[in-house]
Amino acid sequence: MSSSQILKGILEGCLLSIISKGEIYGYEMIERLGTYGFTMVSEGSIYPLLIRMRKEGFVMTRQKELPSGGPKRKYYSLTAKGLEELKTFKKTWTAISESVNKLIREEE
Repeated sequence: MSSSQILKGILEGCLLSIISKGEIYGYEMIERLGTYGFTMVSEGSIYPLLIRMRKEGFVMTRQKELPSGGPKRKYYSLTAKGLEELKTFKKTWTAISESVNKLIREEE
């Protein structure tokens, strides 16, 4: 299994976590992911996820004009359903990561 396959499986939960901290636009999410070490994530990988998350009712969007003019930006925020999904992700991730770490440590 490649790292990109693993990343796809956890990226949605990471995006929900970032969005839960406050309204944010797409490129800003990529920058925030980068500060946590997700330097391999591109716009092409998050926008399809954001579209799906919106369709599933996890996030809502709002267009905002920039004070400096220019094109409007689409800002994302969590819905109540998105917050529940984030809680589920955190529980699942904690259980999986603890199990994998335990297995890897025993292998060494």
